[in-house]
Amino acid sequence: MLGLSGVILARYTLGKSFSVRAKATALVTHGIYSKVRNPIYVSGMFFLGGVAVMVGRPELLLILLALIPIQIIRARREAAVLEAKFGDEYREYRKRTWF
Repeated sequence: MLGLSGVILARYTLGKSFSVRAKATALVTHGIYSKVRNPIYVSGMFFLGGVAVMVGRPELLLILLALIPIQIIRARREAAVLEAKFGDEYREYRKRTWF
């Protein structure tokens, strides 16, 4: 439930800035984004891990292990887009937040 709540909160906080593909419409730095740069990815991983444990299928954690590098790649692509658009403002934001 914690992971799902994090995904919902992060998505709500993004508002109109949400997109499936990396776009730089606004630099969201408030709410959960004041602590974590990619809370949807982090919360999603917790959610998937929790589901695997809840259904009693620990082998599903292998899917989670496969998704982690994919999320890291996505986060890096988004970071490049945001840095290109917001420059120093994004670099300062990155210094004070996790992943």
